[in-house]
Amino acid sequence: MAGMDEPMVVDGGSGGSCEWEGRWNHIKKFLERSGPFTHPDFEPNTESLRFLSETCKILVIGAGGLGCELLKDLALSGFRNIDVVDMDTIDVSNLNRQFLFRPKDVGRPKAEVAADFINGRIPGCHVVPHFKKIQDLDETFYRQFHIIVCGLDSIVARRWINGMLLSLLVYEDGVVDQGSIIPLIDGGTEGFKGNARVIFPGMSACIDCTLELYPPQINFPMCTIASMPRLPEHCIEYVRILQWPKETPFGDGVALDGDDPEHIQWVYQRSLERAAEFNITGITYRLTQGVVKRIIPAVASTNAVIAAACTTEVFKIATSAYLPLSNYMVFNDVDGLYTYTFEAERKETCSACSQVPLDLYFSPSSKLQEVMDYLTESGSLQMKSPAITATVEGKNKTLYLQSVASIEQRTRPNLSKTLKELGLTDGQELAVADVTSPQTMLFRLCFTSE
Repeated sequence: MAGMDEPMVVDGGSGGSCEWEGRWNHIKKFLERSGPFTHPDFEPNTESLRFLSETCKILVIGAGGLGCELLKDLALSGFRNIDVVDMDTIDVSNLNRQFLFRPKDVGRPKAEVAADFINGRIPGCHVVPHFKKIQDLDETFYRQFHIIVCGLDSIVARRWINGMLLSLLVYEDGVVDQGSIIPLIDGGTEGFKGNARVIFPGMSACIDCTLELYPPQINFPMCTIASMPRLPEHCIEYVRILQWPKETPFGDGVALDGDDPEHIQWVYQRSLERAAEFNITGITYRLTQGVVKRIIPAVASTNAVIAAACTTEVFKIATSAYLPLSNYMVFNDVDGLYTYTFEAERKETCSACSQVPLDLYFSPSSKLQEVMDYLTESGSLQMKSPAITATVEGKNKTLYLQSVASIEQRTRPNLSKTLKELGLTDGQELAVADVTSPQTMLFRLCFTSE
């Protein structure tokens, strides 16, 4: 590596941290000279590296297989001001691919261990950990970053951060103020397949614009789960879907949390009992958590490739030295090696990034349950547990809310009522809240003929 044998010096411009002469020569080659692939408007300069190291703030969401690679790549690319958010703790099963962790770290928060490792290994780098859910951090927190990079395994979490960045946009006469845009770099892996994408909220296709690109979750027929289980997964799904809400082991209204060891242990034990009834073997704690969290097996080499692609895009945007990806790259090395780039198009009727309420077409005799089914099953919406409110006769009325047991019980009869019986009218606005977004989404009810 360039400069490794040269003497250490103190770089007064980086807070007094240890540096060695020539440490960033590999980065300077990209920033201090022109070339055939640079941005047409790029002027070689010495300030870009200073911006990377002293000013640019990067947020990495997720400190798992992809997140560990991202943190390493970003730190070695000259970025020093990095925050990382992760709500998970280290499990033994993580150690084969999440290389910032060691056996002694099992049980500790991933964000904290990853930050300590990078800070101790790369002089001058300052990684700040946040051991919490992304939903626990407010818009003031997210607004401080120049670029956000996702290494998530959850579509719901992706959609939530997508919604958060959209909520930070400022519009003037219907045109987005580019100074309010925080670019989102999203990476995803699934075995030997992966993708990297660049999103400029309000300008390019957002996460919700392309929901159809995500693989559908595997759902087992309810009759098989309840009556004729044949696989270990059937037993786990039985406990998750039927036993948990019936027995409410941790209290009424407490949702099953795939990251809570006590919750997973309870599901694991009940799954073992059900499996024993039908002479089914193969139930393990790890499988239980995998089914509950819909975990897809990860491959270390795929994580490395996608993290490198994401970091390259962060570097391009932060320095303006090269044109960013436009805007979606897929990677596949199941049989040989294949990559493909295409431009995902922004959807005018996207529920997340469009600026007008979306139309919902139903007849007055349609039941509220039909609206709920559409919100959850439509490929372009894919909500999880929508809560619907509307202004009826001048009063704000909750039509249905599932997440709070007492309100769910009180509003459940509304599901079997028609829209007309609920007092809704043609052109009525419905406000819908869901875990997939921090924003309340607006829809306009359009009555069709009977």
